[in-house]
Amino acid sequence: MTMTDAIQESTDYLKSKGFEAPEIGIILGTGLGKLVDEIDIEHEASYNHIPYFPTATVEFHKGKLIYGSLEGKKVVVMQGRFHLYEGYTLQDVTYPVRVMKRLGINRLLVSNAAGSINLDYKKGELMLIDDHLNFQGGSPLAFKGVAQLGERFVDMAQPYDPDMNAELEKIAKTNNINLHKGVYASVLGPQLETRAEYRFLKIAGADAVGMSTVPEIIVANHLKIPVAAVSVITDEGNPDDLKPVDISEIIAMAEKAEPQMIVLFRELIKTL
Repeated sequence: MTMTDAIQESTDYLKSKGFEAPEIGIILGTGLGKLVDEIDIEHEASYNHIPYFPTATVEFHKGKLIYGSLEGKKVVVMQGRFHLYEGYTLQDVTYPVRVMKRLGINRLLVSNAAGSINLDYKKGELMLIDDHLNFQGGSPLAFKGVAQLGERFVDMAQPYDPDMNAELEKIAKTNNINLHKGVYASVLGPQLETRAEYRFLKIAGADAVGMSTVPEIIVANHLKIPVAAVSVITDEGNPDDLKPVDISEIIAMAEKAEPQMIVLFRELIKTL
């Protein structure tokens, strides 16, 4: 079974469940599932029912693909994503992006929870990702047969779509949302960073750090899907005053900041 065959089988299954021609794919990060409440839901599919789909193993990540309408557009939404720290491969983590592309999406919106490295970025604020650092130790494109799915040597000069980013900045201004713009570093996890690692990430040029997103962005670029991504800052990584982080606090902070992220995504979708 090639990956192409698996993708087709997953796609055929979803089409049989009514997932017809979505325009926009959305990936919801940790603590950021409420956007689903805004969608006029038509169909749902549990990950464990979709052929060849991974299953979310993290308890605060739901495991459903949702199809419906948002601001007059057909959307397909991942409520719960996959991470390398769950024991998945980079191909597993990014498999849903390939399926969403085969279903028909022409834009991808991504959210995540992140810790700030740039200490001007405070808990509960948002950061528009302008660029990234891949510290996950691999690439989702490094496998035999990748050339059957797209150009092997993908250009990453501008991985995040400048037009969508400009629009998101405009929306933030109009709605008085404090939207920073910066560089997201993706690490393997699941352990959080040491003081030395926070210092290293700062020197490397990161503004925020998390354990997701970059693999999906690489594959979106491989598939030529324009993409935009927003981090919710849930904790602050000050190496000179590092407090132990409680995951439940991270979830609570993500939920508190989420309404602003929903405004950004909804208003952006109106313009697409």
